[in-house]
Amino acid sequence: MFGCLVAGRLVQTDAQQVAEDKFVFNLPDYDSINHVVVFMLGTVPFPERMGGSVYISYPDQSGMPVWQLLGFITNEKPSAIFKISGLKSGEGGQHPFGAMNIPQTPSVAQIGISVELLEQMAQQTPVANAAVSTLDSFTQFTQKMLDNFYNFATSFAVSQAQMTPSPSEAFIPANVVLKWYENFQRRLAQNPFFWKT
Repeated sequence: MFGCLVAGRLVQTDAQQVAEDKFVFNLPDYDSINHVVVFMLGTVPFPERMGGSVYISYPDQSGMPVWQLLGFITNEKPSAIFKISGLKSGEGGQHPFGAMNIPQTPSVAQIGISVELLEQMAQQTPVANAAVSTLDSFTQFTQKMLDNFYNFATSFAVSQAQMTPSPSEAFIPANVVLKWYENFQRRLAQNPFFWKT
C-alpha cells in the first residue's frame, strides 16, 4: 500500500503493519538522511474520507522513541517529500503510536503512517521545518539577493531636502529602484529562467 524512498537507497515497500491502521518503515543510519519521500503504491487506495498521517520516530538520548508529525498523504495527494535532517533535536508531540510495542534500535529511525479520517488529519499541525520548499535553490537565492539589494539601496534614501549638491555623483530616485525590484520579482515568478532569453 505504501512506499518509502531515501536518496541513494533502494525503495522500501515492505512496511511493517503494527496495527490494522498503522504501518512502519525502518530507516537505518538515519543521521545521514536529509529527505524522505513517502508515497502510495497505487495498488490500494485509502478508504473514502480517509488519508495517512506521516510521522517520524527516532530514539532520544535515553533510547526512547520521539515521534513527530511530518505531514499527510491522501488519494488526491499520494506522495510527499519531507525534510527530516533538522528534526532530530526537536521534541515529540501527540501521536497514535504510543501504546504500541514497536522495537527500535539506536541508529534506526522509523516512518509511521497512521490511516485516519481526513477531518481528524486537518486538525493536526505538522512540525514546521519538515516541509520541503517548492522553489529551487536558484530561485530562492535570486529572491534573497533582490530583497538584500533593495533593502541595502533604500537604507541610503534621503529626501530631496536632505540632499547636498554634488556634481560628481549620480542619484537614482528610490521609486525607480522599487519599480525595477517589483518588475524583476514579477518576471521571476512567471518564469525563473527568463534571464536566459
